[in-house]
Amino acid sequence: MNNDLKIFSGRSNPVLAEGIVESLGIDLGQLTIKNFADGELWIKFEENIRGTDVFIIQSTNSPAENIMELVLIIDAAVRASANTVTAVIPYFGYGRQDRKDTPRVPISSRVMVDLITATGADRIITMDLHSTQIQGFATKPFDHLYSRMVLQDAINRLGLDPKNSVVLAPDVGSARMSQAYAKRLGMHFALIDKRRYAPNKAQVMHLIGDLKDKDVLIIDDMIDTAGTIVNATDEAKENGAKSVIAVATHALLSVPAIDRIQKSKIEKLVVTDTVSIKDEKKLDNMEIVTVARVFGEAIRRVFDGESVSALFEF
Repeated sequence: MNNDLKIFSGRSNPVLAEGIVESLGIDLGQLTIKNFADGELWIKFEENIRGTDVFIIQSTNSPAENIMELVLIIDAAVRASANTVTAVIPYFGYGRQDRKDTPRVPISSRVMVDLITATGADRIITMDLHSTQIQGFATKPFDHLYSRMVLQDAINRLGLDPKNSVVLAPDVGSARMSQAYAKRLGMHFALIDKRRYAPNKAQVMHLIGDLKDKDVLIIDDMIDTAGTIVNATDEAKENGAKSVIAVATHALLSVPAIDRIQKSKIEKLVVTDTVSIKDEKKLDNMEIVTVARVFGEAIRRVFDGESVSALFEF
């Protein structure tokens, strides 16, 4: 790659960042991040980036320090006279609050976009947004990638018979993505209608589709507390499913996700590495597939001025 390309990483997911630069055949840039005694951040680029195209890799999952880290790195890059600055955000945090659905609440995803672009980012690259309309909040180029390239390969390796398999959407919000997977995999499609009565709390109301004696794939964009995916698993089993495999892009795995999954009837869990998964959260039935090549190819195409559409066309 050209020396005018430089890639740096925050501390949210250094393993994925190393995988991305390895796929491109370059080294990760030198960036120092420290904390003052009171927790405030101190950031410095340890190499000249004047006139270069800078890509900053940082997921914005909890804690909120990851967000501050990203915007401060962007600001430092702008002030160091980088030619362009691109925020590469494998997991876009606060993506669930994308509209004013009740009185007196923020549109948090809009605030996130404003923070990133107002600080000086010229472009945003992310993967599997909770809501694709978030792209409309940005006045800068916003590339939305999909994990299906790697997840579909992982699903194919499971050796399921498409004629006896069903892709089950755990809620209406994930129906479009699940339908796309079902079409590409040649499987049947089913849908759960649920009602959310509080944040992270939902109740299954109806099941549309036939799951009897079928291998069921539950596909969602994220697993947070695992309530949605475990409830969908229970519903599938109650309706005669032979087996249940859960697939998700972003493995947030907040408390009490691990306990719920361990106690559930999920036979296998397939997730990506957009979020760094601690060792204590890794389960025996979990397969983690990397999205490093997808992001690496997107970065290369952006840098070379090529079309990125082949990577996010769904």
